[in-house]
Amino acid sequence: MERIVECVPNFSEGRDKEKIEKIVDEVRKVEGVKLLDYSSDKDHNRSVVTFVGGPEEVKAAAFNLSKKASELIDMRLHHGGHPRMGAVDVVPFIPIKNVTIEECVDIAKEVGKRMGEELNIPVYLYEDAASCKERQNLADIRRGQYEGFFEKIKQPEWKPDFGPSEMNEKSGCSAVGARVPLVAFNVNLGTDNIEIAKAIAKKVRFIGGGLRCVKAMGVKLEERNIVQVSMNLVNYEKTAVYRAFEMVKMEAKRYGVPVVGSEVIGLVPMKALIDCAEYYLQIENFDIDQVLERRISE
Repeated sequence: MERIVECVPNFSEGRDKEKIEKIVDEVRKVEGVKLLDYSSDKDHNRSVVTFVGGPEEVKAAAFNLSKKASELIDMRLHHGGHPRMGAVDVVPFIPIKNVTIEECVDIAKEVGKRMGEELNIPVYLYEDAASCKERQNLADIRRGQYEGFFEKIKQPEWKPDFGPSEMNEKSGCSAVGARVPLVAFNVNLGTDNIEIAKAIAKKVRFIGGGLRCVKAMGVKLEERNIVQVSMNLVNYEKTAVYRAFEMVKMEAKRYGVPVVGSEVIGLVPMKALIDCAEYYLQIENFDIDQVLERRISE
């Protein structure tokens, strides 16, 4: 019985191609692991890697990637548009086939413990692996970012789950967790006013009274001189991609700002895109088995 776990680490380097390749190579080296995708963003100064494999193989690849990233990235020199608190910022494990979320929690704890002990990195467990409800939300853990954690980590309520109880100056700290698949979806706006993007993000995200399964923030894309509403749809079946897109468009109209594009970061479940096709094309009674490639791959 084939068992598949997905891992989607985010590390804090999106500009130095040589460093990025060396870090990603650690995944390529592990037999039994398939590298599905990796992408980098210079404005965010961040890279996202997606790979799958058996539980043991994925654990090895995740740790090796974390080790290499902690060796090559110096957070004292890092600047970027995306919130971050460490060289290896976040390492989520996701059940894909014949694996439960509880097993992914165990994997997260094992990898997190090893990162703390062997790499001397403070590690916080999040989402389904969280040790308490206050640590389920990644945004709550990361609040204050790398710079603010030197004082935050001294607070008793923010003692790490694994690793030292003081900040690692070079590598920062990391979040390791288990979660269901999410969609990283960004909408670009035809303006350079970051305050507009932040205002729209506040309206769209759940914590601001917006959509239930959406986390959002405003980001400046310096190279293109525009701004972006960057979102994580943590459950695309409850809050569809098209619903988040339409709400951003609706809020942008208040400021007379057009939507000039959107992007998906990393991989996306087929059903999330089919839901969009059904909505925009008003397709009736569509079945996923009508997708040609799906039938060929059976």
